[in-house]
Amino acid sequence: MNRPSRAALTVQGVSFAYGPKTALNRVSFEVDEGQCAMLLGPNGAGKSTLFSLITRLYDSSEGHIRIGGYDVRHQSREALGRLGVVFQQPTLDLDLTVMQNLRYHSALQGLSGREANLRIQEELERQNMFERRLERVRQLNGGHRRRVEIARALLHRPDLLLLDEPTVGLDVPSRQTIVDYVHELCHERRASVLWATHLIDEVRVRDHLVVLDQGVVKANGCVPEVLTELGVSTVGEAFRHLTVD
Repeated sequence: MNRPSRAALTVQGVSFAYGPKTALNRVSFEVDEGQCAMLLGPNGAGKSTLFSLITRLYDSSEGHIRIGGYDVRHQSREALGRLGVVFQQPTLDLDLTVMQNLRYHSALQGLSGREANLRIQEELERQNMFERRLERVRQLNGGHRRRVEIARALLHRPDLLLLDEPTVGLDVPSRQTIVDYVHELCHERRASVLWATHLIDEVRVRDHLVVLDQGVVKANGCVPEVLTELGVSTVGEAFRHLTVD
């Protein structure tokens, strides 16, 4: 099947409204292979709406979204099969063990038992979680649960990993561990990530930055380019300059 673009994600001219209220207005940007793109915006900026469109929870006839070159509306199976997602709200089964949660997801992805076990071990070991594989999820703290969700999202080797405010409610050490790990995925394993956040300190200088406010893209480029264009020295200054209080 034709794959017109090698970008991990292409969002082109996407608009969406809740009745008379516009949530997204002609949003466009790309996430390249191996790139960590930070979708930075205040609460209510439209970040979650955009994620709902990317994952096909919502549909819009205005604009195009492609994952790994596949159109999410017209080639949904191919597009969504290349997507890994960590939603803002936890989605693990608390009464199952870590291993049971991950094996269940692996089966849904069509992985054989042997392949699933190998990938589960690999992903958990990368996050120092393999020794806890037989614990029930409800025994884990919030940071460890998030690590399991990230491992789950990576089991089928997606072209794109979506993270929707994954550190909300976590303590500072847990937040820092996840921020460091995801950036390592991009720079060492060439993973492609779109991370929605309102927390400025999660953005790194090597990231691609997309600032979204009131459904409009206010900045789109690598961090140094955005700072230079605005004539500021920090992401915090750029964020304050671009967003409406």
